[in-house]
Amino acid sequence: MPYTSSTQTNSTGVVNFAVGKIVTSAATAAAGTITLGFTPRKFRLINFTDRITDEWIEGMASAESLHTVAAGTVTLETTNGIAVSGTTVTLTATTLVASKVFFWEAQG
Repeated sequence: MPYTSSTQTNSTGVVNFAVGKIVTSAATAAAGTITLGFTPRKFRLINFTDRITDEWIEGMASAESLHTVAAGTVTLETTNGIAVSGTTVTLTATTLVASKVFFWEAQG
């Protein structure tokens, strides 16, 4: 079966991995930045409070993510997703809403 294009990158050693937790205050939502010690190839943010997941995978545009809600509906977020630039991950205020608990994981 033919296909038009395929890209792949392989790590040269042990895969980098980091996890963390973010608890937002009851005040107004605010954007957040996470600085990793490596460039992530995959980043996942889980809104534990509302059971919502956003995932960014290497090759996706900046601020894009696959957005999955508790009911299982998956949509492509194109403006308020996850932005990755080098070792920095930026999450918008729309994603990091107030009064929530988030867990995140990054793989390099």
